[in-house]
Amino acid sequence: MSQHDAQGYWKANVRLIILCLVLWLLCSHGFAIWLRPMLAGIQVGGSDLGFWFGQQGSMIVFILLIFFYAWRMGKIDKEFGVTED
Repeated sequence: MSQHDAQGYWKANVRLIILCLVLWLLCSHGFAIWLRPMLAGIQVGGSDLGFWFGQQGSMIVFILLIFFYAWRMGKIDKEFGVTED
């Protein structure tokens, strides 16, 4: 991998990490704490949506983000020719 490709690979990796962290912040703190009063009227499983995000939703989103990150990094690895296959 050339120096230019290494920088592009690193930029793509950091961009993906920032995207995942922003999504996780939005789901874990945004919906559970900051926007909870707005979500109080929406019922999910007997409780309001803000509480659901605080208790279960943020963990589910975190696990989904792990799979999304692995899938997307596989594509970025192929794009820059650094696959382990």
